[in-house]
Amino acid sequence: MSLNRNEKQTVVTDVAAQVARSQTLALAEYRGMTVEHLNALRKIAREKGVYLHVLKNTLARRAVAGTPFEVASASMVGPLIYGFSEDAVAAAKVVSDFAKGNDKLVIKAGAYAGKALDAKGVQSLASIPSKEVLLSQLLGLMQSPIARIARVLAMVAEKRGGGAEAPAEPSPAAEAAPAAA
Repeated sequence: MSLNRNEKQTVVTDVAAQVARSQTLALAEYRGMTVEHLNALRKIAREKGVYLHVLKNTLARRAVAGTPFEVASASMVGPLIYGFSEDAVAAAKVVSDFAKGNDKLVIKAGAYAGKALDAKGVQSLASIPSKEVLLSQLLGLMQSPIARIARVLAMVAEKRGGGAEAPAEPSPAAEAAPAAA
């Protein structure tokens, strides 16, 4: 199916708008994948906030021209599916995770922070925990010293409170014993 000039310009404009908002690009070859698998991949990508589309390589090159993703232009060859994400790891993670379960999807390249990534680079980027996980880990580290201090103070208060309860009131037998001696 051939696109006319206006349709091509619309595609380039849409992709360029997405590129402007994105931090990561992941490229994967989808040769041999069934429509059901592609639809499943698109559904996962939508849920994770990843812009995932099959694009003509020439249109994709035009859309990334002058952007940090231009470094991946040399890798834009063959039947590729393009994944762009605002989250630094989401596109790489979606493509990498899906490729683990489907040998027809082959990671080819990517780009992050103005640097071209090869297939191993995309997989390495995918192995980084998500922003939410990193934030929760950071919060846990920040809470750890405070929680330890609170536990120590609670144990000290418990020991003082437990030791003071026993001799609170002397019994009459205890008072008589020193007088008899």
